[in-house]
Amino acid sequence: MFFKTIDFSKYSSIKVGQPTEVMMIEKGDTLPTDRYLIGGANNLLVSPNPPPLMMLSKNFAYISQENNMLEIGAAMPTGRIVSYAKKHNIAGFEFCSKLPGTLGGMLAMNAGVKEYEIFNILHSIQIEGKWIEKDNFAYGYRFAKLNGIATAARFKIANGFSQALLDTLLNLRSNQPHDPSAGSAFKNPEGDYAGRLIEEVGLKGLRQGDMQWSTVHANFLVNLGNGTFKDASYLIALAKEKIFKEFNILLKEEIKIL
Repeated sequence: MFFKTIDFSKYSSIKVGQPTEVMMIEKGDTLPTDRYLIGGANNLLVSPNPPPLMMLSKNFAYISQENNMLEIGAAMPTGRIVSYAKKHNIAGFEFCSKLPGTLGGMLAMNAGVKEYEIFNILHSIQIEGKWIEKDNFAYGYRFAKLNGIATAARFKIANGFSQALLDTLLNLRSNQPHDPSAGSAFKNPEGDYAGRLIEEVGLKGLRQGDMQWSTVHANFLVNLGNGTFKDASYLIALAKEKIFKEFNILLKEEIKIL
């Protein structure tokens, strides 16, 4: 293992944070139990005082095939997974093109688009050296309880990569803002949409400093330049407060706040 200083104002997708020392884990290392594991920082809002952090090194960014099984390291970027699936005519990974980050981040929150989720195609996860089949995990909508650190995952290979499905999912980006964000700020409550609720209470487009509830999609908290953790936290808390008061719905963050 080694340490690396990461500037989260440049590295994170929402461009909020500061230079922070992160422990980089290499294969064969004993995994610490007192550090928070991060990946591509595409759904992170990093505070001025985050917990001790660690990240899997490039040792864990790999893809291998054996018989009918595909093994992917947890540090593998989603874009490279889609490229591999397309090149080798493997079905099931088309939706990953819509999701930035790494496989590990997808596993940790059962990431997905519409009805497509990573656990739908998953066979097993390697947790700290031990392979565990997916049915032994508790998981659901944007939720997975891994009970440890995922270092790789396996998927049964099905042939038939669909360019049509890929194009359809990519078109969904048209209703997402291009400003820096951490993706959806809140999970959709059952039977409703967080973006609709934020809009209903009059917060769509509301700005605090350089942070704003996007005018394009209200559930995206965007950074217009020099957004801060304080301003982002204010807008998140305000949305939860107003929506609970108006609709008696307590929104749950999809963004991870450290």
